[in-house]
Amino acid sequence: MTVEILRRGTGKKYSSGELRQIAAMLLQALEQDRAELSIAIVGDKEMRHLNAKYRNMDKTTDVLSFPSEEKLPGGIALLGDVIISVEQARRQARERKKTLQSEMATLLIHGILHLLGYDHERSQRQAKIMGRMERKLYGHLCDGRQLKL
Repeated sequence: MTVEILRRGTGKKYSSGELRQIAAMLLQALEQDRAELSIAIVGDKEMRHLNAKYRNMDKTTDVLSFPSEEKLPGGIALLGDVIISVEQARRQARERKKTLQSEMATLLIHGILHLLGYDHERSQRQAKIMGRMERKLYGHLCDGRQLKL
């Protein structure tokens, strides 16, 4: 499995080592050992631009996902891209009384599940299924001592 992390804008200030480990643990738990994942950590300005361009919403958001359907030789799947606004994550962490690391993990889980086809906006039933998966994966990270509750 390969996890690529790009940091741009204010995202350059965020250390990506822990997030790479978290991503690897998530991919293993999701049985995506032969997958490639790209993560971009950006600031609000870039996130607002992307949200406006791809979702017609002229405001920042916390996470965006862009799935890829490509397969590489050897059965390796390109999952796609997860883009996280570190500035929005920081605000949400404060509001929720969580650490930034915990909020970034929550957003990464959410983004990866979207790449795998989960979609909370499709229906209430799908939202419940996705919510259960998010809690299960977050618990997995806590059990693996990658995160503290």
